[in-house]
Amino acid sequence: MNLSQIKIVIRGAGEMASGIAFRLFKSNFRRICMTEISNPLAVRREVSFCEAVHEGAKKVEGVTGRLVESFEEIHGTWEAGQIPVMVDPDAGVIGFLGPVVVVDAVMAKRNLGTKITDASLVIGIGPGFSAGKDVHLIVESNRGHNLGRVIQNGEAEKDTGIPGVIAGHGADRVFRSPGEGRLRALKAIGEDVKAGETVALVDDLPVKALIGGVMRGLIRDGTIVHEGMKLGDIDPRGVKGHCYTVSDKTMAIGGGVMEAILSRFNS
Repeated sequence: MNLSQIKIVIRGAGEMASGIAFRLFKSNFRRICMTEISNPLAVRREVSFCEAVHEGAKKVEGVTGRLVESFEEIHGTWEAGQIPVMVDPDAGVIGFLGPVVVVDAVMAKRNLGTKITDASLVIGIGPGFSAGKDVHLIVESNRGHNLGRVIQNGEAEKDTGIPGVIAGHGADRVFRSPGEGRLRALKAIGEDVKAGETVALVDDLPVKALIGGVMRGLIRDGTIVHEGMKLGDIDPRGVKGHCYTVSDKTMAIGGGVMEAILSRFNS
């Protein structure tokens, strides 16, 4: 089997799904198709192919994801050396392409419809799946010793709801909506932020940074948000380049997906 020609459908095109797609693409898997909802709400937009839904195309570290509006456009996008991104929340493209691999990277913490019969190899990312029942394999998404490990039986670790610690900061590096309304961004991804600074407004309610650093992620300006919703995150290390490159966590998960695929087909 020519591994570069294996058809892979990735459900989701947010940060984690995009990191998986990026790592597979860089490893010469060139028949990847991603599915999304009509209004994706990625925070780390500079490294999320779902931005193609809004912009028509999105480049992540030199790899381009391009919005396609029909199944028939997929092959042409592949031939152009790009990753097709479709608004297809129910993943109807699986029936059209007949992929060898399906990866559910929606990160919903529950299974939204992926079945073990969807492909020869079905991989779930993080909690919400049971290996051997609704997926063949799971890749651990929780930070820690097991991040990126392939799980053959059972489930991934439960979602802690606690952001990972970066440079000694965890929950305080994430900012959330103080109420319901429309977001108006006052800072952009890649800009420096000071502790206590107002980085956005939700209607007239200020959203303040709890720590200083660089704005690593922020949902799109004008988005309707609800109270407690994650709006963005600050990287206390202050390295602007981190805003535009795939994270260590996502690279580890992508490596786990690659291991799962190669262990099944590279024989």
